[in-house]
Amino acid sequence: YLKISKLALAFAIIHSKPSGKSCKEYTEHLAKTVSEQDSGWKSKVEALEAEVLRLRQELLLNKICPRFCLENDASAETLLDQECINPMSYSSQLEDSGCDVSNDYAFDSLGIASDFHQSERNVDTSKCWLERVPPLNLCCSSKEESLTAPVQFLQNLLEIRKLSEGGILQADFTELENDSFTVCNSVSQLLDGLTVFYNNPKFPVSNFLTEAVCVLISLITDTKLSNHVLKKCFKKLEEFKKNLIQIILRNSSVNRFQAQHAVSHTLVLLGRNNTLRNSLIPLLLSEVRQFAEQLLQAYQIQAMYDITQYENIFPLCMILEKLLESGTEESNISSSDCDGEEKIKFMKNLDQIILHLSDEFPLFSLYLWRVSVLLNSAEMQ
Repeated sequence: YLKISKLALAFAIIHSKPSGKSCKEYTEHLAKTVSEQDSGWKSKVEALEAEVLRLRQELLLNKICPRFCLENDASAETLLDQECINPMSYSSQLEDSGCDVSNDYAFDSLGIASDFHQSERNVDTSKCWLERVPPLNLCCSSKEESLTAPVQFLQNLLEIRKLSEGGILQADFTELENDSFTVCNSVSQLLDGLTVFYNNPKFPVSNFLTEAVCVLISLITDTKLSNHVLKKCFKKLEEFKKNLIQIILRNSSVNRFQAQHAVSHTLVLLGRNNTLRNSLIPLLLSEVRQFAEQLLQAYQIQAMYDITQYENIFPLCMILEKLLESGTEESNISSSDCDGEEKIKFMKNLDQIILHLSDEFPLFSLYLWRVSVLLNSAEMQ
């Protein structure tokens, strides 16, 4: 049947071919016409799918809390419109190499630690962080607009949660179990949008993307909602974490340090959720261990090593140290962290690696030692 169909199509093209055109030219013209029609249908389908998701989001919110009224005062659309008219302006230091050490944007492990503990004591933790660290920007692009629906939906979900906890509204969050599609798609769109930004960050930054990060962090740290989200979106969150780690490692831009700063903070804040931290620590241990082994091998045979890769490993060390410190202090590091396969691989021959690299790479050796101490402290606890 397929052969007959192809033959019939070939005859139809030959018979309908206009004069002055070869069969090949006419076939290419027909193919281009069909392709343009397909792209038009594709855009229509995407628009309809977005509308269906928006209606499902409204329906789910109405099921959870029929009395909840969607307010437009601080909606995501308002934030987006404001950014297009009057984007935030930062000082010129946001456009330099990122090596500025002024008080506002200094980046060191102690600064991260103090920021993290301060955020623990505040109700709106993610906003406190984002007020200090340059937030995100996809300035008024179509991809930023595509985040409007999921951000607004998740904002409203968090607001219902807050009002119900205060006794102002009655809400039934068991409805989240009955509509996993809406929650999964909303979170997936949010994570995809943030990944796009981190792959190609731009300054100055927008309020809208700042709000998107706030929503993500609030969602995974909420005691009730995080369980629903993790149950349905765990694989997507794992993919998001892996993407962020690779963004740090692959970035070779001269001005990469501010972008790495933002990614590092996001990973640390994701690690505030115990489940995500328990899976994030092995990922970081694996990357640091593999680099340490490669560096040792290059050192032993006196081979050249990638200085950019060497510089990029330090943000991962800092994130790993911060996650281990916070877990030890809270006494909630699970046995899977202390006795897992990656921890065993990391500790194996670590003393020999540190011994051989300490003279040539003292800072990296120091970080390896500090991480090993924290791992042993967690195990003893």
